Amino acid sequence: MLVITAWTTNTAAAQSIIRSAPAGPELIESYVAHIGRRDLVNSNGTRLNEPWQILRQDRANFHRFGIQDAGDEWDSFFGNANNRAALENMLRNGSISAQASRDIIRGGATVLVEIYGRGNVGRSVVVTVAR
Repeated sequence: MLVITAWTTNTAAAQSIIRSAPAGPELIESYVAHIGRRDLVNSNGTRLNEPWQILRQDRANFHRFGIQDAGDEWDSFFGNANNRAALENMLRNGSISAQASRDIIRGGATVLVEIYGRGNVGRSVVVTVAR
């Protein structure tokens, strides 16, 4: 987005300055994943009860443990453990419907996760489910 500012000087000549306005978050990356039964429990076997926990476990299974479900896609962003740790806040800053949350917690859902931020710094995720 460009902002153009015009003003006049004492000599009544019009001058303009073009400057860039700060841009909003950009789509950094997106991926599709299937939420399988192994994504519903943590590494200790404890059942996970929050969508962000399950999404985080799905990415840990994929990147750290090499556990993949049919339909899981690779992403570069959550290959980083620090980015996986930020998923709770990113979801809080993003969006997910109540129905999508229930579908993820139940398991068997296919999710589209869109990661938004600036550069390689994620700020939010938008999660949609196609059951």
